[in-house]
Amino acid sequence: MPPALARRLAGAASLATVLLAASALAGCAPQDAAAPGATAASGASTGAADCAKGALATHKAGTLTIGTDKPAYAPWFSDDAPANGKGFESAVAYAVAERLGYPKEKVSWTVSPFDKAFAPGAKDFDFDLNQVSINDDRKKAVDFSSGYYDVHQAVVALKGSKAASAKSLADLRGVKLGAQVGSTSLAAVTGQIRPSVQPAVFDSNDLAKTALKNGQIDALVLDLPTAFYVTGAEVTDAQVIGQLQNTGGSPEQFGLVLDKGSALTGCVTGAVDSLRADGTLAKLEKQWLSDAVSAPVLG
Repeated sequence: MPPALARRLAGAASLATVLLAASALAGCAPQDAAAPGATAASGASTGAADCAKGALATHKAGTLTIGTDKPAYAPWFSDDAPANGKGFESAVAYAVAERLGYPKEKVSWTVSPFDKAFAPGAKDFDFDLNQVSINDDRKKAVDFSSGYYDVHQAVVALKGSKAASAKSLADLRGVKLGAQVGSTSLAAVTGQIRPSVQPAVFDSNDLAKTALKNGQIDALVLDLPTAFYVTGAEVTDAQVIGQLQNTGGSPEQFGLVLDKGSALTGCVTGAVDSLRADGTLAKLEKQWLSDAVSAPVLG
């Protein structure tokens, strides 16, 4: 065989070997196994194989740990007992757990203060729900599921007070307003109402309601269902004077909170999405939040 031909044949054999090896490596490379529709609201999506029912990489093996604040307020919970399945958020939590393959006896609850649930740092829950609105600032520290409830903020005032006669945001700018620290209610006070009087900030809604009763504030800003519950059962000499308009392109939504980069984010989002798609969330909202009827919009 001529030397030049031998060299060409040897080079071709070497190239074939390289291409065969590259093909084998490509066959072994990890593939994207994300389940259709299982895209997280924040954080990475999780593959279907990672969402095996009842076998997730949970905080405690074999158990789904859910966090919420204490006290746990109605109408989101009932009797300050999240584990009883009563109240909108308790019912949602168990519905999500069921979709993930965890029956009620495989669910445990832990106390997680509202403003710490979405603070940076490791969590002692698999997910938390406590009327935590999804926003970009919070997404820097935690993951969120897709939204399970569309939120409107409302204003509560004592009957007969100056604030009780308010018909617009301008009417509220000269009154003393209050809201819970770190809440979207407080953001609505400062961002939408923009009062001329410094608003009062409280560590909990219980403290805020006490301040309203005692006349330390003229009005309190809360999410709409809580506002109706407060006026119907807790501060009965107060009334819901109206709700605030949604000023963004998308509605404010409550989401389930997860640790930043949690392996469960996609699975939990998939569960929430399925509950919305089949009408379960709407049924639970009608069952537990039916008292949150319409209120006039304060323009």
